[in-house]
Amino acid sequence: MDNKKPLILVVDDNPQNCQFLGNLLAENGYDLGVARDGLKALEFVRDEHPDLILLDIMMPEMDGYEVCEKLKADVATKDIPIIFLTAKAGAESIVKGFQVGGVDYVTKPFNNDELLARVNTHVEIKILRAILPICASCKGIRDDEGYWQTVEEFMGTHLDTLFSHSLCPECADKLYGAQEWYKNRDQGTT
Repeated sequence: MDNKKPLILVVDDNPQNCQFLGNLLAENGYDLGVARDGLKALEFVRDEHPDLILLDIMMPEMDGYEVCEKLKADVATKDIPIIFLTAKAGAESIVKGFQVGGVDYVTKPFNNDELLARVNTHVEIKILRAILPICASCKGIRDDEGYWQTVEEFMGTHLDTLFSHSLCPECADKLYGAQEWYKNRDQGTT
């Protein structure tokens, strides 16, 4: 069982905010990454792939909305939950945060317990989304609508990946181990 702590990336140009959030998250069982601007956030995500991002909106060069749009446009990072954590409290700003791909929106100043509850919830949802219901017998996968598909069908509709079929050595031994041609394969005879 993997017991690693969830990694939270805090993206804020204010060092005091980063330090406060870092302490709060570390005290509550999270590992922490910090980026002071949007470009550094994108670099961090490319290298570390955090479990959740707390993202300020008002930053120099690239604002939080643009960072979020870039992350959501990339197949490798589109499923990382992003919580906007910002002083922008207007309805227009909140709606825009959700429109660009944020999963939640918290305004500053925030309540520590509320923020932690939201972080915990979204990390848990991310973990649960990564669990695939697989049939113990045929290894079929149940999709989001309750239909069962082969692994190949499921992956073909959820990933940009092509599959080829092969046998691992253990399965080949189980299937063909008693066959004379299989026993002689390494000797150059069939």
